[in-house]
Amino acid sequence: MSPVSKSLLAIVNPAAGGGRCGRLVKTALARLRDAGIELETAETSGPGDATRLARAAYAHGQRRFLAVGGDGTAFEIVNGVFPAAWSNTASCKDAAAPCGMRPTLGFMPLGTGNSFLRDFSDRGVEYAAEAIISGRHQACDVVRLTHAEGEVYFINLLSMGFTADVTAAANRRFKGLGELGYILGVLVCLWRLDRRSFPLRMDEQTEIDRRRCLFLSFSNSKFTGGKMLIAPQASTNDGLVECVRWGPIGRLGLLQNFSKLFDGTHLAHSEASRCSAHCVEFVLDAPIDVMVDGEVLTLDCRRIDVLPGALDVMV
Repeated sequence: MSPVSKSLLAIVNPAAGGGRCGRLVKTALARLRDAGIELETAETSGPGDATRLARAAYAHGQRRFLAVGGDGTAFEIVNGVFPAAWSNTASCKDAAAPCGMRPTLGFMPLGTGNSFLRDFSDRGVEYAAEAIISGRHQACDVVRLTHAEGEVYFINLLSMGFTADVTAAANRRFKGLGELGYILGVLVCLWRLDRRSFPLRMDEQTEIDRRRCLFLSFSNSKFTGGKMLIAPQASTNDGLVECVRWGPIGRLGLLQNFSKLFDGTHLAHSEASRCSAHCVEFVLDAPIDVMVDGEVLTLDCRRIDVLPGALDVMV
């Protein structure tokens, strides 16, 4: 067994935030080093690199990671650490033993969205640096999506329908425009508005829910798209996933209520509903686009469940 490293491995995505991360990372990491934080660094050069780097580091004893970029960088690191971290923790009788040591993830939000960190503060880099330097951390649930070809892990949210369509449009057409790109994606998807059914059942339900909707969101944290408060009642450490549905609202209704997505009052709409669940089972007949922590994937979704307190986050 490899010895557990006590240093923090900063995995840097220099392309995050349209190159903003690459311009600011040196100063941001220097501040941490000046405060006595022991850092190692690894830089990504393309999609999937952060996952590969985190997986290899975890296998060699690394347990403390820093996502330098946006939500997508943190997402890739989480998927490099899991499922091995969950298997190690669950298989150890002594929680203090090295193989049972819960992995830790810090954030240096130099990317575009940085939605997860907004659950704790809107001060971005300043808040994140304070948390790392002071050693502040807390347990965080990790949500697992099982699909036809494997598993995906996330700490922010998974969404399908309009929100996934918007993210896909923003990423493919307006990637370098930040929040403006997301708004432009909304306008594109509003023009071709698609309301459809995503058959599923939650927890002990026997009936399959086949209602058409604008979108479904399965959230571990409150925000998405930077500042959109999609799931205001979500908690990162309650052992549950927050499920938000907005029914088949039309274009005019969406335009009239769009601003409410930024303060959480969209849930007061007659077409909206929410609940919390331990697990969700999907009964889909084909793969669909889903947005997971800012990344768009095409998956044949089977099941969502929660790994309670599987990760420590420095917040």
